[in-house]
Amino acid sequence: EVQLVESGGGLVQAGGSLRLSCAASGLTDDEYSIGWFRQDPGKEREGVSCFSSSDGRTHYADSVKGRFTISSDNAKNTVFLQMNSLEPEDTAVYYCAAVGHPFSSCLVESMDYWGKGTLVTVSS
Repeated sequence: EVQLVESGGGLVQAGGSLRLSCAASGLTDDEYSIGWFRQDPGKEREGVSCFSSSDGRTHYADSVKGRFTISSDNAKNTVFLQMNSLEPEDTAVYYCAAVGHPFSSCLVESMDYWGKGTLVTVSS
């Protein structure tokens, strides 16, 4: 059974930083992808960043390019999302998601497994 557990959310002032972690277990495929998605109440869930374990390929939404960085610690089966220069518009519940092959697109429908989410609140 695949389990994804997010941590690292919290309250931060605009301009600040947070690092989210996603601890993954049960991913038996050598090639998998993990992504970070976010959802604000009343809005659709959107892709923030995705990472492919087979080739290290990454994808970032335009709104976070240059501010967010996705990385992995394969030994610990953990994927991180370093978020810098946070803006109030980044406030959302952030979800970790995974699929057992290289991602073709960083979209909700591309992922098979989901964590429960961690709340990020950026105050102005």
